[in-house]
Amino acid sequence: MIPLDANDKKILMILQENAQLTHKEIAKLLGLSLTATYERIKRLEKFKVIKKYVALIDREKVDRGLLVLCQISIKEQSHDKLKDFERSLLKLDEVIECYYVAGNYDFSLKIVIKDMAAYQNFVITRLSTLPNVSNVQSTFIMSELKYDTKIGLPD
Repeated sequence: MIPLDANDKKILMILQENAQLTHKEIAKLLGLSLTATYERIKRLEKFKVIKKYVALIDREKVDRGLLVLCQISIKEQSHDKLKDFERSLLKLDEVIECYYVAGNYDFSLKIVIKDMAAYQNFVITRLSTLPNVSNVQSTFIMSELKYDTKIGLPD
C-alpha cells in the first residue's frame, strides 16, 4: 500500500465522479500544476490504486433489465475443483461480479440479463452445468435504491 496524501485522495474522488476530466481540469480543481497532477495520477496508476477507467452502462438501455443476486454452493472444496469452477464461471458474461464467501453458500454472484425467461435458460443451460455446482439460489432485485461505485476516502 502506498501512502496517500490529501491531494491524492482528492484526485481519486474527482476521478471516481468523472474519469473523463482532463489532467488540466483536475489540476485546476486542485490548484496544482498540470505536471504535479499528471505525475500524481501516473503514480496512482503505476501502483494500481487506479485499476482502470470504465463507462457505467444503463442496464435498461441495453436490454439487461433483470438484476439477480445468486448464491452458489459447490460439492467439493478441493483446490482443483474450486479453480475449475472459477475458470468456468469467469467465462459467463452475464456474471458481472463474483465473490468467494464464507457462510451458507460458497459464491455470491451479481448477474444482469434480459428478463426472467432468459435467466431461467441461463441457469438451466449454463450456470447449473458448471463443474462442481450443487445448489443455485436466486434473489431477484425489484428496485435499486443505491448504485454507486465510488469508494469514500477519509480525510
